[in-house]
Amino acid sequence: MHVMGAVLAVPEGNKAAYLEMARWMGDMFREFGALEVSENWEEDVKDGEQTDFRKAVKAKDGEKIVFSWIVWPDKATHDAAHEKMMTDPRMQEMPAEMPFDGGRMIFGSFENIFHSR
Repeated sequence: MHVMGAVLAVPEGNKAAYLEMARWMGDMFREFGALEVSENWEEDVKDGEQTDFRKAVKAKDGEKIVFSWIVWPDKATHDAAHEKMMTDPRMQEMPAEMPFDGGRMIFGSFENIFHSR
């Protein structure tokens, strides 16, 4: 199993726009092989003394933290999906202005080493 995760800050007033974009992207991820897509809106995110989710993405007043992940069967499927999405004509339908500042988003891909359900 392979997991792509992200943390980002979204202006509170952009929640509906973000959810719409996330559902649209999530459908494409699933179409290209993702097993699971999860978008999670801040409910209780504490400020840390040294670091925390807010500091990691330089969240501003009025922004909420979003914690997301996509589960793929393996890295090869994830990589192939990324390539397909970059050339998919539907990507041209993405709004020019995103409902968040992508420059402050942190993301990465991980090999799953433990999973319990």
